[in-house]
Amino acid sequence: MNNLNVPSLEHYWNQFVAAFVTWAPKALTAFVSAVIIYLVGTWLIRVAKRLLDKAFAKREMEPSLHRFLINLVGWALNILLFIVVVTQLGVQTSAFVAMIGAAGLAIGLALQGSLANFAGGILILLLRPFKVGDYISASSGISGTVREIDIFNTRLTTPQNQLVVVPNGQLSNSSITNYTQMGTRRTWFDIGVSYSADLKQAKNILYEVIGENEHAFIEPAPQVIVTELGDNAIILSVRVTTSNDKFWDMQEQLIIECKLALEKNGIEIPFPQTDIHIKRT
Repeated sequence: MNNLNVPSLEHYWNQFVAAFVTWAPKALTAFVSAVIIYLVGTWLIRVAKRLLDKAFAKREMEPSLHRFLINLVGWALNILLFIVVVTQLGVQTSAFVAMIGAAGLAIGLALQGSLANFAGGILILLLRPFKVGDYISASSGISGTVREIDIFNTRLTTPQNQLVVVPNGQLSNSSITNYTQMGTRRTWFDIGVSYSADLKQAKNILYEVIGENEHAFIEPAPQVIVTELGDNAIILSVRVTTSNDKFWDMQEQLIIECKLALEKNGIEIPFPQTDIHIKRT
């Protein structure tokens, strides 16, 4: 038995050595090529990301969109580099790509809500209906100053200094009023005066108050307009423009000063009241 096994083992060993001698140079060449491709590829990815970073900074792109696009390009290029490297090593990538596709489909079905927020974030960052620092109001009833825009949600700070996290899917499907984007803001409040009041005199008094306010803009011209004959009063609408940062100060000052000026000149500001007449029989 030993004499029969020795030639057989020697034969297999010789076959192994011959196969190794034939295969080793190819494997070594493929390995070295893969390493070189990986090193050169990672260097090119870093260069591409730096160039994109400078291009986005030059265009003053939204910081959140800037970071997202840089990361997206980085991930895409790294995945492409990985496929090229494993292909160079002789690995069949068709099954690997199919596996990635199946995993992507399963993840997409499991995260439908998150993907809706993700898509909403992309739309917000690309279309830029608002930016960090803007004061906005959505048709859903949410309002506040934009503090941060992420891919999945937007953070707002309310006037009560409360942090509100709004899903981007909900926000992108809402009608949004941006109070900051135009650079100025127009106050718009109503004052009721008595039916017995001289309307021209009342308007002149209000115009004088507006003219004395340091925050009120001359252009566009302020307006005091009679808008309604109400149940208890004639309604005068006061409309004045100022800068965004002075809006609340100006509005408060005008409301206080308009009331005082009308009362000083004997013009009544009525309020809802009910008169009861008692009839004795």
